Amino acid sequence: MKTIHSTTSSEEQKCGGVDVGKAFLDAAIEGGPALRTPNTPEGRAALVAFFRAHGVACVGLEASGGYELEIRGDLRDAGFEAVLLQPAQVRAYARMTRQRAKTDRIDAALIARCVDVLKSPARQEDPRLAALAERLTFLEQIEEDIARLRTRRDRFREPDLIARLAAEIKRRVADRKAALAELIALLRAHDDLAHRFDLIESIDGLGPRTALTLVVRMPELGSLSREKAASLAGMAPVTRESGRWTGQAHVEGGRSRVGRALFAAAQAACQRWNPQLVAFYRRLRAAGKHHSVAVVACARKLVIYANTVLANGRRWVNQC
Repeated sequence: MKTIHSTTSSEEQKCGGVDVGKAFLDAAIEGGPALRTPNTPEGRAALVAFFRAHGVACVGLEASGGYELEIRGDLRDAGFEAVLLQPAQVRAYARMTRQRAKTDRIDAALIARCVDVLKSPARQEDPRLAALAERLTFLEQIEEDIARLRTRRDRFREPDLIARLAAEIKRRVADRKAALAELIALLRAHDDLAHRFDLIESIDGLGPRTALTLVVRMPELGSLSREKAASLAGMAPVTRESGRWTGQAHVEGGRSRVGRALFAAAQAACQRWNPQLVAFYRRLRAAGKHHSVAVVACARKLVIYANTVLANGRRWVNQC
């Protein structure tokens, strides 16, 4: 009689960790060996083979400014569960376990233990969104360049220097326009993404720029609760209380680029473009809320609206 081997053996449930650097990748297996390889195609192939040879099923990586993208993709292509951890998660786990020593090898082992403790299933990422996200980051960097150039221009007095800065701003504004149009065209090449984009853009006060951010950087929208959607966007209020002391609630965490895009959109939406938010903003201000607090509340409403239209599959209908 043929013996059937289970595919859920304890060995296959081993966790590995990778400390990602620009030049090197340091890999470790929880309670096992370690490996250092160059962050090159050949080195990444050796790392994949290392994890496969030791029966690793899940690999944790710490977000490292984009240097983790190639190895994460290689691991997923090879069938591993590749879990991206935020640096704050790893630091918190190190403090909890009183891990003070720090080397690349130690960090890799720490990441392996951290992902084993979390045991959170990795969200299967859409490779189309990864490519779009890179282009969106490029667009955001152009916008940051424009803001810096405008700040510099305002501090100069010599006409020739002001003219040179103005010319550079004009060039970068043209670059932004082209990059935005290109990104929207690439997104619209996919019917499902275009449909999500159109649903979000139907909301008063959410233009194409913010809709792009939500489609690309928050693919979970439409499958979340109101509270989770606000939290993921960094727009959920965090209350601090201890005993008789009550601190001021504020927002923190979440996806920072999404939060910035929503806050910028909300500033205009609550003043003019969305009648519901205009009325909501005025009620908050009349109740004594600070302008920034009221705008954050409106930004929270916007992400909830986006989550709702995607969940329902229907365009936004103004309730006012």
